[in-house]
Amino acid sequence: MSHIVHDLIASGDARIVAQPELEQHPRHQVEADRNFGLPTALYGATVAGYLGFLLVVGSAFANPALAIPMAIFVVFIIAGFGVPAIWTRLAGNTSAPQTLGEFEARGIQTATGRLAAKDASIQVLILPVLLVVWGLAVAVIAALVR
Repeated sequence: MSHIVHDLIASGDARIVAQPELEQHPRHQVEADRNFGLPTALYGATVAGYLGFLLVVGSAFANPALAIPMAIFVVFIIAGFGVPAIWTRLAGNTSAPQTLGEFEARGIQTATGRLAAKDASIQVLILPVLLVVWGLAVAVIAALVR
């Protein structure tokens, strides 16, 4: 590699340029993008689905012995979504989540390709919705069996 550079210098084809001026705050090589790309409403709907499942099951099988496990589940769900929400608001994060309009217009890029907003929403919300439906089914079955 250095042999090529010496040939360019010797032939007079090398170009000398001025050193670029440095910014006051040099740009880091890795920019912090702590955003997950989806609108906040999808995360809210996911949390509502998980908490709705706990509400349905907790109401159907109301028992004082279940109070502590249900409280622990609620804390885990809130922590599981709350910590990343705080993480996205840390200093140095210049990105913001998409609005619902942007999400509808652009969709989201995934490892397997671009997904439309409808398809991405279905993938995100399928588990919470199925959990609520399952909780309702179990509560109905338990009510019929009693």
